[in-house]
Amino acid sequence: MDQENGTGWYICVNCGYVYKPEKGDAMNNISPGVAFEELPDEWVCPMCYATKDLFDPMD
Repeated sequence: MDQENGTGWYICVNCGYVYKPEKGDAMNNISPGVAFEELPDEWVCPMCYATKDLFDPMD
């Protein structure tokens, strides 16, 4: 769980996709349990291909 928000969830400001560490991202071969901060720099939103800098932490 990340220190910035209680859930560790991040939302794409472009399309509304929510990255949930406990689920990972099967479309991008990210295993469950990988924190948002640990995602590779080249990771993109599986729905709209936005880059990590277009995600905001959720409360």
